[in-house]
Amino acid sequence: MFDNLSGRLGQTLKNLRGQGRLTETNIKDALREVRMALLEADVALPVVREFIASVQQRAIGKEVIHSLTPGQALIKVVRDEMTTLMGEACAELNLNAQPPAVILMAGLQGAGKTTTAAKLAHWLMHKAKKTVLLTSADIYRPAAIDQLETLAGEIGARFHPSTPDQDPVDIAAGAIDVARKQFIDIVIIDTAGRLHIDEQMMAEIKRLHESIKPVETLFVVDSMTGQDAANTAKAFNDALPLTGVILTKTDGDARGGAALSVRHITGKPIKFLGVGEKISALEAFHPDRVASRILGMGDILSLVEEAESKIDRDKAEKLAQKIHKGKGFDLSDFRDQLQQMRSMGGIGSLLDKLPGMGQLPQGAMNRVNDKQFIHMEAIVNSMTPHERRFPDIIKASRKRRIAAGAGVQVQDVNRMLKQFTQMQKMMKKASKGGLGRMMRGMKGQLPF
Repeated sequence: MFDNLSGRLGQTLKNLRGQGRLTETNIKDALREVRMALLEADVALPVVREFIASVQQRAIGKEVIHSLTPGQALIKVVRDEMTTLMGEACAELNLNAQPPAVILMAGLQGAGKTTTAAKLAHWLMHKAKKTVLLTSADIYRPAAIDQLETLAGEIGARFHPSTPDQDPVDIAAGAIDVARKQFIDIVIIDTAGRLHIDEQMMAEIKRLHESIKPVETLFVVDSMTGQDAANTAKAFNDALPLTGVILTKTDGDARGGAALSVRHITGKPIKFLGVGEKISALEAFHPDRVASRILGMGDILSLVEEAESKIDRDKAEKLAQKIHKGKGFDLSDFRDQLQQMRSMGGIGSLLDKLPGMGQLPQGAMNRVNDKQFIHMEAIVNSMTPHERRFPDIIKASRKRRIAAGAGVQVQDVNRMLKQFTQMQKMMKKASKGGLGRMMRGMKGQLPF
């Protein structure tokens, strides 16, 4: 996410960080580079102008010029202004309503609205501990109704059926009535999208909005459309009282223009980011954390929150006790660690949140992918329980059998066993209380 923007800004600010003294001239030169980086990231021109003006005003003042570390002070100013631009604090959903609270999803066709409705339901069920009912008022695409029903079944949410011959207002009213009778907390209503904004579409969604009076009206937009995403959101906001925006496909958006433009152009907060294809790949939008990620400072808070919500505490506790008692770290434990990593969004998602990862060579980052972790898991699954407990017995003939079973080459088995041995050594250091030594041992051991 935001790779191109992060790389450009990182290099520009790195050049300043090493300078003992900043002047108006070198600050203006740096900000010219920042301006170009933002425009290349498809940030809207009015947004770029205001951002640069705000940074320049603060940078040329005492706050930066007279700082003991002017380069770092300027980076802080850029981060603070970027946070302000995107909305200061995390804008939470307003669910303070007589149940059921109604959430209306709006947006253009192809933005990922139906999938996002299910992702939001999953988020509300797991993070907010709410009961959720989903329904589709998209009477023009029967496949969208079927898709939402399938997704509702996958996440364990209730689903209110609808058919193409029904009126969207009747569908919504029926879903709300069912939710009220069954004491369901939240109703999420998916609406019809179009390939472009048209009067008929706007008239229909206005009528639906007036009828059900939702507590949240969320505009779902594809972040990869850049500043067009912000302009489309503004057009919707002019016709409909939006309460927030959900940016989808941000995992494929290397530029980041939409995230930096939407709040300024629409005046509405970004509430969530779609960060992958999995049903759990939806994150609350924290402007300060995203600004830190863009500037290569990482996002440790989000990483910790993700770990707390997705790591199996029982397994982690058992592994800690096992290692502490000196019983060793075997291949079954190694497989568990790979599965935990995948449940947290994979290696790419983890690296995106770690400080300094933007400084890694692009070639190294490109070699980091989740496929190799899937292959490693398949290799372990191809072993017998005895081989997992005693990896030293795995010699040439066993390696050939394991490789054939996992659909990989023998050299892939050798590579996986080498990485397992490195991790085993680190775990041994940790068991002796040498956490610092373990962390130093990890340096350079990432699988690329």
